[in-house]
Amino acid sequence: MLKYAMIGGGEGAFIGDVHRRAIRFDGRASLVAGSFSRDEGNNIKTGKSLFLDPERVYSSYEELISSEKELDFIVIVTPNNLHYPIAKMCLENRINVVCEKPVTVTLDEALELKKLSEKNKCHFAVTYTYTGYPMVKEMKSLIDEGRLGKLRFVKADCPEAWMAEKVEEMGNRQAQWRADPAQGGKTNCLGDIGIHIENLVSYVTGLKIRKVCAVVDKFVEGRKLDDNAVVMVEYETGAKGLYWLSYIAIGHGNGMKIEIYGSNGSVVWVQEQPNELIYTALNEPSNILKRGAAYLSPLQKENTRLPEGHPEGYYEALSNIYNYFFDELQSKRSPIKDGKYKFPTLKDGVESLLFVKRSLESAENNSCWVEK
Repeated sequence: MLKYAMIGGGEGAFIGDVHRRAIRFDGRASLVAGSFSRDEGNNIKTGKSLFLDPERVYSSYEELISSEKELDFIVIVTPNNLHYPIAKMCLENRINVVCEKPVTVTLDEALELKKLSEKNKCHFAVTYTYTGYPMVKEMKSLIDEGRLGKLRFVKADCPEAWMAEKVEEMGNRQAQWRADPAQGGKTNCLGDIGIHIENLVSYVTGLKIRKVCAVVDKFVEGRKLDDNAVVMVEYETGAKGLYWLSYIAIGHGNGMKIEIYGSNGSVVWVQEQPNELIYTALNEPSNILKRGAAYLSPLQKENTRLPEGHPEGYYEALSNIYNYFFDELQSKRSPIKDGKYKFPTLKDGVESLLFVKRSLESAENNSCWVEK
């Protein structure tokens, strides 16, 4: 049984509880310590609700990292601005890390962490959860097998409506820190869901971005950071892409959709119907592929848990990422510098922040094309 601690994720937080539940799915790791909130009352209450030894519920992440010497890894689920100092201290103490995205708020910080993790031989996972879905794995398999032919165009959207009003001033804690440059960084929508799109497209297609052209908007009056963005992309192969990211798209919950078009076929995956994948071969009728079916790829089968017809979702996708991470920890293998992992790593985190940096440069310069 692996032992882990969590930093962040106190009562009232969203993603920390998601991580704890996903980790519990397969019974391979146990939460033994935590520093869940800067609000000491919340911190103590959270530790108690998780049945932790009160002596192992710490008032600060510094105290936790300095005191806990037998951990296999630490999970970081704090606002973005705290990812870097916490991860850096973990790596300096040779503790493996799982960190929510974005891994840091600046590219330079991410590069520094990558260098430090390699120096101290620490495993480092970044939880791009959507890559853990079985039918995303199937999408990747179809492309890797050449079923789509030469890739031509990518259309990826992530419309959401939850910040269509100024909810950061209405008591919404998730919005409060995301809309605050001191906590969220230089971007909100682009840096929060834009990096999910960048990572997901990169994972399933293997395409590398050559240059970007971006428009970044602040539609809600008085908002300090972006709530909508459109990014045109040109890949190194000559393929093109178009990404739309929005927090003001009324009528949408999490409308993430990814469409890949090649010379011989296409695939479409919709996050809100994650157990299906639409595959169309050239001059053939479209086929709806169903998660768990016998005709699917070994990679999909490796990541599916229930028989066909029994829906799986977000928790299972995140637990799939954790399972690959646990495999690496329990194998006792030294981390691989070139990133031959089955889970997202710091290398992926760096690529996402490079995408964000170039997109912001484009938007700030009249949406000119910027080389990545």
